[in-house]
Amino acid sequence: MANLSALFEKYDRLVLFDTETTGLLYNRDEIIEFAAVIVEQVDGVPTVIREYDELVSLSPGGFVPPKIEQLTGISTQDIRERGLPKTRVCRDIAEMIQGNTLLLAYNAHFDLSFLFYMLLRDGDPAILKGKDKLDLLTVYKDRRPYPHRLCNAIDAYGLTGKVVNSHRAVDDVIATVAVMEEMEKEKDDLLRYVNLFGYNPKYGIEGKAIGSVTYKPQPYNPRGPLYEV
Repeated sequence: MANLSALFEKYDRLVLFDTETTGLLYNRDEIIEFAAVIVEQVDGVPTVIREYDELVSLSPGGFVPPKIEQLTGISTQDIRERGLPKTRVCRDIAEMIQGNTLLLAYNAHFDLSFLFYMLLRDGDPAILKGKDKLDLLTVYKDRRPYPHRLCNAIDAYGLTGKVVNSHRAVDDVIATVAVMEEMEKEKDDLLRYVNLFGYNPKYGIEGKAIGSVTYKPQPYNPRGPLYEV
């Protein structure tokens, strides 16, 4: 694993996470899979100490739309048979992000919005208060030209065949870890993106802004790092 020294000078734990959902509307749709990789320093070496991947139960009357089942391979029956109660998943998340933890995701605004609303309904959203956040999509937009999907980052960093962007949270979060490592090797400025999210100036911020995050317009072909704008 990459050194990640700058991040571990400030944080004791990195939690990279990804979600699969029933749709795109965080205040209406639901998380159906939550996956995370927890990284800590062991004898001075960044080490994956835990991987978490669980299907999440649906609300009464809820179902997985056909398009989402086709995309993810997760069916309503899968959720009914193996989905953990939302309250249990919320408790698990609270445990994994406790302490001096940095939260990281690829397109973090999307995942954090869904996570907040699940916690609001079935847990305690206060567990996110004071947690720093790093969006690796924002970093990638500064490093490479359009397009900027996770699969594009995998290709750009020579990770094809090593990790996959399968639209399953567990695979995507493992791919996100690998992309983060390559980003850190390429340029040691990840810390400068903490709590800084870029957004498409054509469409604005999608949904509700996260209070602890600074948002800046980020065009497809930026003139320099977003933190210098």
